[in-house]
Amino acid sequence: MMWRNLASTALSMLVVLMVVAGGLIAWGKAQYSEPGPLATAICLRVEPGSNFTTVSEALAADGAISSPAIFRMGAEYAGKADALKAGSFLVPEGASMAEITDIVTRGGASTCGTEIVFRIGIASSEIQLRELDPTTQRFVTRAEFAPDAESLPDDYTRLRDAAGTRFRISIAEGATNWQIVDALNKVDFLAGGVSSLPEEGRLAPDSYEVVRGAERGALVARMSQAQEARLAEAWANRAEDLPYGTMQEALIMASIVEKETGIADERRDVASVFVNRLERGMRLQTDPTVIYGITGGKGTLGRGLRQSELRADTSYNTYVINGLPPTPIANPGRAAIEAALNPTETDFIFFVAKTLNPADGHVFSTTLEEHNAAVAKLRALEAEAAAD
Repeated sequence: MMWRNLASTALSMLVVLMVVAGGLIAWGKAQYSEPGPLATAICLRVEPGSNFTTVSEALAADGAISSPAIFRMGAEYAGKADALKAGSFLVPEGASMAEITDIVTRGGASTCGTEIVFRIGIASSEIQLRELDPTTQRFVTRAEFAPDAESLPDDYTRLRDAAGTRFRISIAEGATNWQIVDALNKVDFLAGGVSSLPEEGRLAPDSYEVVRGAERGALVARMSQAQEARLAEAWANRAEDLPYGTMQEALIMASIVEKETGIADERRDVASVFVNRLERGMRLQTDPTVIYGITGGKGTLGRGLRQSELRADTSYNTYVINGLPPTPIANPGRAAIEAALNPTETDFIFFVAKTLNPADGHVFSTTLEEHNAAVAKLRALEAEAAAD
């Protein structure tokens, strides 16, 4: 009888423990999914190499979660414990632990905080101090200045050394290798030098997030890898019967297209002009190649081309040579690469600017007569502007 009573008691206790455990699990799930205690949105910075333990402690310190342990267990149960992403993330007021887990594991661009953006352009470069407005989800530029300015703003040096600041390098489409490396050497939040540089055209124009003290050489390697991947993908999906047989030739064409137009809707038409010229044995006759032959990609020419330069017998003077120049003349973006490898099917063999404003685009022609008429209109606009 005594053993029967003991067994019954043990069974009862087990049932009670199971009920309690089930209740705890249900309570934990509710805590994980219900709105959290955060009263005001915060910007959570997740440093590279962080884990859910450090993130949970930071969230608890900010009053965003009620239990670091439940937050970590919930992430583990959801299969997201190993998917933490580095960045700065906006955590809205009342966000549940489940929502916060999704925010810090889904990836993508940072959604809040302050960042220093170094914009490398064609003619100049500048540093921007930007802050994301959590309400509008738009970045507001607080300051802009040249990287080699005699005196840097106090806000820059303060933010540069602050723990939560993000750093981004933005490369304009059409920048040359020399322009990119020369600009990178001017910023003080990067380290090291560039010991080896890929050939012209092999750096992908894009926006790259870096950390303070990142190596310049490693960043250039990232750009090179990205460009190789873009070129390989576009090459694999290229149109048939193009008049160039290697990826290098396609990259050269893409760089010419990039320098001839900045208008997205025109790139494939511009590429079609040069493809048609190559197929007909016509010279490309494009000014940007001549300019590159003069400058070597080291800055802009800063003046118009002289007749003597257009007649000079150089390897980049496409008014004199047949076919493509020997190398790309800039680093083309993804769209220009895709245009070179999938041009529009047209009969165009000429194009000229519509107006004196580059944003107005070009007039495309199939005959010399049409082209001369378009050129005459442009010359009339130039004469009118000169008279004014």
